[in-house]
Amino acid sequence: MLFVCRANLCRSAMAERMARALGLEAGSAGTHAVPGLAMPAHAEAVLREAGADPEGFRSRRVTPPLLTGADLVLTASRAERAHCVTLAPSTAARTFTLRQYGRYLAALPPGCGPEEVARVRGRLQPGTPGDDDLDDPYGGPIEGFRECAGTISTILRLLASRP
Repeated sequence: MLFVCRANLCRSAMAERMARALGLEAGSAGTHAVPGLAMPAHAEAVLREAGADPEGFRSRRVTPPLLTGADLVLTASRAERAHCVTLAPSTAARTFTLRQYGRYLAALPPGCGPEEVARVRGRLQPGTPGDDDLDDPYGGPIEGFRECAGTISTILRLLASRP
């Protein structure tokens, strides 16, 4: 699974490391990332609080091969989703915003796995940007990072609990 946000410093970086802490295979990238940057101190602190390891993280820019190589692409916002699908149109059916994917997964009955989400996508009511976009905590107080990480954690735990 590949997480994508704008700079690959906060939202996608935290999602990657939190997913790995749950035993999920994950990577991350940014639509406008400057390669090689470390995540902000608040992101590192929040990851440590959540029991995830921030060590060694470096940002990278999303590329078509990264997208086509991922079985699932989860973006921080609708804008990043559109960017990814434009870069790699073949990934459209498996590219969602993180919050959208969590909402769809939660709507499925127990026992249904992530592969079922694409099938229900067209039958569920679309969300508003406020429903689908994950606010970027970059440059803000640590509480914003904690709120962002809490949203990510809720969705990842739901994902990890499915077959």
